[in-house]
Amino acid sequence: MRIVVKVGTSNIIRQNGSIDIHALDMLARTLSDIKSMGNEVILVSSGAIGVGVNKLKLKERPSELRMKQAVAAVGQCELMHLYDKFFGEYGQTVGQILLTSEDVERKSSASRLTNTFESLLELGVIPIVNENDSVSSAEIETGKKKVLGDNDTLSSIVAVLCRADLLVLLSDIDGLYDCDPKRNSGAKLISEVHSVTEELRRACGAAGKWGTGGMETKLSAGARAMEHGIDMIITNGSGVENLYRIIRGEPVGTRFVSAKKEA
Repeated sequence: MRIVVKVGTSNIIRQNGSIDIHALDMLARTLSDIKSMGNEVILVSSGAIGVGVNKLKLKERPSELRMKQAVAAVGQCELMHLYDKFFGEYGQTVGQILLTSEDVERKSSASRLTNTFESLLELGVIPIVNENDSVSSAEIETGKKKVLGDNDTLSSIVAVLCRADLLVLLSDIDGLYDCDPKRNSGAKLISEVHSVTEELRRACGAAGKWGTGGMETKLSAGARAMEHGIDMIITNGSGVENLYRIIRGEPVGTRFVSAKKEA
């Protein structure tokens, strides 16, 4: 199985701004073990700015765009250093891929990216992907329409480029609910989604943003994955061991079931 796993900033950075070393270690150990079972793994990781803030010992996350980009440059280097260290402890080699919207918009570059992913996987490497925040965030100033903009979207694009079998979004909630679980204790988990309807989008919009990237971006990611025959699962990143259950086909979180899988 070829699986793309997306991890959010809240999964690797604590609320006090420190790096969650234990979470990084558990993530690396679990993904390395899953790969050793014969699966191919691609990791899409947020966290460059958060790690950069920690590395530079800043009191708070910068608000000015140019400073965000500078902090991201430092953070991305440190983040890859940490991933290289932890995955290396479990005998795995990682490779970095930083993307901008132009990389995925143009058919020629998208095709080359697909070939790069295929080559890395063929070599037994675990690709680690992030948006190139030091470059692509400039779109905010220019007013250009952003293709990426968040790592939920990025992970679904990567899943399509990699021709993945499964996309897993590790979030800070257990899955998709019928209303905001942080405000309503009676919220019920939706175990399966077979179509991302406007009604579903409106319901999520009314409930507000659940999780780091907001549920709307996760719905859009699910719709893109399903359109290309890829199942997507939203689950809580604090229980990274749930990836084993997912690999075994057990019900975890919310699964977006593609039409191709239903056929």
